[in-house]
Amino acid sequence: MTELRRRARATGDDRLFGEAARPALRAAVADLSWLLTRGYSGDAALKLVGDKHVLSARQRMAVLRSACSDEALARRRATRADLADLAGADLAIDGLNALITIESALSHGVVLRGRDGALRDLAAVHGAYEQVLETSFAVDAIARLLHRDGAPAPAQVVWYLDRPVAGSGRLRALLEARAEQRRLPWTVQLVLHPDPILAQHAGVVASSDAWILDRCARWIDLLGALLRGPTESSHALPLEGPVLAARPDLWLLDLSDEAAPPRADLG
Repeated sequence: MTELRRRARATGDDRLFGEAARPALRAAVADLSWLLTRGYSGDAALKLVGDKHVLSARQRMAVLRSACSDEALARRRATRADLADLAGADLAIDGLNALITIESALSHGVVLRGRDGALRDLAAVHGAYEQVLETSFAVDAIARLLHRDGAPAPAQVVWYLDRPVAGSGRLRALLEARAEQRRLPWTVQLVLHPDPILAQHAGVVASSDAWILDRCARWIDLLGALLRGPTESSHALPLEGPVLAARPDLWLLDLSDEAAPPRADLG
């Protein structure tokens, strides 16, 4: 039996995203967001900002995933949902996006808080999804969050997985087995292009994909909800188990506006 690996930090991440690097990264997110707000193309703006702050390719990826225009920021804030909004809702989960982000948090990989407040990872699928040591824990954490005893829950949950990505079939089998074991209202769909389906979903979408967030009716960040937990004391989550396993030593890099210094000119 193949030993499961972990979705942990890459070699060099301690240096690239450590305390010494964070002021430049935060300034770069502020600069890139300023340029995007003024209509600069993403590629050109990222090169300008990355060169100015002497960022590596991986740092530039983090900045790109964390920045957004003022228009996008306002829309995403207006359409963001909370746990309470899921009661009786139709929830569509961007399966690989949600799971990989939670897996990264559980294995203490780099997790980014972007300008819009959403939490994102730096993992890459590259055409194949491999289950890791944290996959089952991540699925259980989502199940416990969405279907807490006595708490209002979504009317139905549909997981969308990318059919072209190798390993999606095995992941569908895992999700369907969990749903059957726990009698959860889950269905799992393998589709060619999940993003347009999620963007047009009439209910709530669980994703941190920027393209989807700029188009969907409402969205929720599952990792953010897991870390906050429910606000209703009568439906508090148990203190043990995988839900709170993401808390200890979480490698959260806050690149939001609240953490950013005043923006300097790009000249």
